[in-house]
Amino acid sequence: MDKYQAAQPRDFLAVATPGAGKTTFALTVAADLLSRRIVDRITVVAPTEHLKTQWAEAAARAGIPIDPAYSAGKGRTSDDYVGIAVTYAGVAVNPLAMRIRTERFKTLVILDEIHHAGDALSWGEGVREAFDPAARRLSLTGTPFRSDINPIPFVSYAPGDDGIPTSVADFTYGYAHALADHVVRPVLFMAYSGEMQWRTRAGDEITARLGEPLTKDMHAHALRTALDPRGSWMPAVLAAADTRLSEVRRHVPDAGGMVIASDQETARAYAGLLKKITGESPTVVLSDEKGASKKIATFTESDKRWLVAVRMVSEGVDVPRLAVGVWATTTSTPLFFAQAVGRFVRARSRGETASVFLPSVPHLLEFASDMEAQRDHVLGRRVTDDDDIFAAEDDLLAQANAEEGTSDELEMTWEALGSTASFDHVLYEGAQFGHSGEVHAGSEEEMDFLGIPGLLEPDQVRELLHSRQSERARKQRADGGGDRVVESVAELSTHQQLGVLRRELNGLVAAWHHRTGQAHGITHNALRKECGGPPAAVANAEQLHERINRIREWAVRKTS
Repeated sequence: MDKYQAAQPRDFLAVATPGAGKTTFALTVAADLLSRRIVDRITVVAPTEHLKTQWAEAAARAGIPIDPAYSAGKGRTSDDYVGIAVTYAGVAVNPLAMRIRTERFKTLVILDEIHHAGDALSWGEGVREAFDPAARRLSLTGTPFRSDINPIPFVSYAPGDDGIPTSVADFTYGYAHALADHVVRPVLFMAYSGEMQWRTRAGDEITARLGEPLTKDMHAHALRTALDPRGSWMPAVLAAADTRLSEVRRHVPDAGGMVIASDQETARAYAGLLKKITGESPTVVLSDEKGASKKIATFTESDKRWLVAVRMVSEGVDVPRLAVGVWATTTSTPLFFAQAVGRFVRARSRGETASVFLPSVPHLLEFASDMEAQRDHVLGRRVTDDDDIFAAEDDLLAQANAEEGTSDELEMTWEALGSTASFDHVLYEGAQFGHSGEVHAGSEEEMDFLGIPGLLEPDQVRELLHSRQSERARKQRADGGGDRVVESVAELSTHQQLGVLRRELNGLVAAWHHRTGQAHGITHNALRKECGGPPAAVANAEQLHERINRIREWAVRKTS
C-alpha cells in the first residue's frame, strides 16, 4: 500500500500468495482513489461467475457497492452502484462496449488473477481493447504464471538472465514471506503410494507401484487407478484424511476438508464414500450446477466436515475454515496446484496448520517441494502437452464432465482392476519425514503423523516431525540393533529399496535447498556430475548410496 501511494502509478502488478490479502489491498486502493476523486468508477474483472459475487460482497463490506450481475449487453446499471464485476470471458465477448463504459468514467480496473488474460489470445486482446483508456489499472495474481507466447496486457516485461522477456512485478509477497509473518498456514503434504492394477486398451493387465519410475502413460494410468472410487486406494486415503480432520477439529472446531475431483461422476462417488466414513453427507459442488455459489457460501458459514468439488473451488474462492485437502484430480500443472493448495493456507489465527493428501506422483511431490518458489511469466515458449502429462486425457475428461459421465473413448484406453493404499511420507518445507518400507493405511505408524496437533507454529511442526522421525529410528534400532535400519532397507524388495533411497536422497536435497537456497534440480545435477550415473529416477542402489553420502559430506564441510 505504501509503495502504491508513493508511486501513484497508472499500472501496478501485485504478486502475492493466496491468503495474503490481495482483495483487501485492492479495495483499500479503490476506496482511497474514490475518496480523492481520482476515479469515479470501479470495474473488477474476475475469472469466474462465483468470484464476481465474492468481489461484490467484499466490496460492500468496504462501502463500495458493485453490481456482480452487470453484462455489457444491457449497457447501464443502477445509480446505487459505483462499480461492476465482470469475467474475462464476458469482456472478450464485447470488449467495445466495455471500452465505451471505461471511456465515459474515470475508471479503476482491478484485474483479479491477471494471468487469465493470457489464457486465450481473444481474452488478452479483449482486455487490452476494453481497458486501455482506464485511468488506473491494478493487476493481481496469487499463483505462478505459466510460460507461453501470449503477453499479458498491462504487465511489464524485461529481459531475463537468458535474454527472454520475463514479467516484472511492482510488489511481490511470496508464500515463504507470508509464512514467516504468520499470514498463511504451514502445509503438511501427506503422500500416499500403493499397488495399482489396470487393464490397457490392448487387454494387458499391468501392476505397478504408484510413485515408482514409470513411463508417462503408466504414470497416468496408475494415478487414474488410484483415484478410481471403486478401488481401495481412495477409501483408505479419504479415511486417513477424515482422521486428520478430526485431529485438527480438536483444536479448531469448525475446520473443514475439501476433496478436489476431476469430474462429476467421481465427485458424487467420493461423496458417497465420505458419507460411509463419516455418517454425514458432504456438500457437493459441480462447476456447471445452478446454485453452486450459494452452496459454497452455505458451507463456508456452517461447521460441516467435507466439501467435494469439481475443480471450481480452486482459485480465489475464500473458505477460510478449509484445513484439510485431498488431491483427487488428474490435473497436474504448477498453476492449478498452487491455486488448489492456496484454498487451505489462509490463516485465521496463529498456529493453524493445513494438511493436503497427495498421491505419491513425482511431479506433484516436486510442486509440493517448491511451494516457496516464485515464478514469473516467461514469453517465448508455447505451453505443450508435455507441461501436463495428463493433458490429452484431461480433454476427454472435460468432455465427459460436460456429458455427465465418462466418455467411451476414455474407457477404452484404460480399466482399473484394483488398488491398495500405503502411507509414504510427510513432505514439509521440502523435506521428507516418513518410514522405510511400506506402512499400511490405518496402522499405528501412520497415526504418528495423522495425529499431529492441529495448532502448531511452523517451527513447532518442524521440531515435532524431526522428533517423531528420530523416535521411529530409535525404535527400529532397539528392535534389531544399531545396524537394523540399514539391514531393513537391504531386506526390502528391489523397488521398495530404490524407493527408500530416492526418498532419502530427495529429503537431503530438500534440506540442502533450505540451507543454501540452491534449486533442487541444480543440486541433483551437481551430484550426478560428481558421482556419475543417470537421473535419480532411474539410478541403481549403488549410485543412490553414493549421492547420499556425497551430499552428507557437503553438509559436514559447510558446517565446519
